[in-house]
Amino acid sequence: MSSSPTRSLSIRRVNGGDVEDREDSLVVEEPLEIRLGDEPIAVVMRTPGDDMALALGFLFSEGILRDPDQVLSVAYCRDVTAEAKGNVVRVLAEGADRQAAQKARREVFASSSCGLCGKTTLDAVRLLAPKLSPITLNSALLAGLPGILRQSQTLFDATGGLHAAGLFTAEGTLRLVREDVGRHNACDKVVGTFVQREEFPLADHILVLSGRASFEMVQKAAMAGIPAVVAVSAPTSLAVDYAREVGMTLVGFVRGQTMNVYAGDVRT
Repeated sequence: MSSSPTRSLSIRRVNGGDVEDREDSLVVEEPLEIRLGDEPIAVVMRTPGDDMALALGFLFSEGILRDPDQVLSVAYCRDVTAEAKGNVVRVLAEGADRQAAQKARREVFASSSCGLCGKTTLDAVRLLAPKLSPITLNSALLAGLPGILRQSQTLFDATGGLHAAGLFTAEGTLRLVREDVGRHNACDKVVGTFVQREEFPLADHILVLSGRASFEMVQKAAMAGIPAVVAVSAPTSLAVDYAREVGMTLVGFVRGQTMNVYAGDVRT
């Protein structure tokens, strides 16, 4: 296991006819097993750090838990092998939705690029999110959010290999940024942090993503009560359909003053 999100490695850099031996910084990717009591629920490939928030964010975004008061404790498991130490988190909670837990369980490792790996049918991931309260946004505010998020991506500056998710207020104030090798993990770390703070659900907030807006990212935001998602890149067709279904504002390709509004409404 590694407690650091980055690792230094000796490499050989080639630039035309010039060759140079140098040190490079890589983002760390390791598995994290999430248990609900003694029951394994998922194994996700993540960047170490904020593991408790990641575990809670996963359970809440999957609808397994819905109220911070349900959580009794969250900690690393001690009864594991030396190799697994620091890579297994146990959440003790009351009133967990066992049916949702069964649907969420991964049959295989979830890859760092797709949080849906191992889920065999769309019905298994199309959770019933509450109808969202509409939020009024303007394009000038949204245009500045990706730049603020980028300035906060310290690990990306060091490695160039991470995704980021940032939570902003409806007025554009940055509240939290989390980075991870998996975009869905970054989102879960944000949600889980506010579960730990007992600030949940997250109405009147905006989730900003450093990459594309997939169905799972939109679903995670909806399950947390977040009424708006802004992405630097494209959404998927299913993400757009789901955003329109739950009343979410979904904006993609935010590049300076230009952007595409796929769901909801944005004022100029």
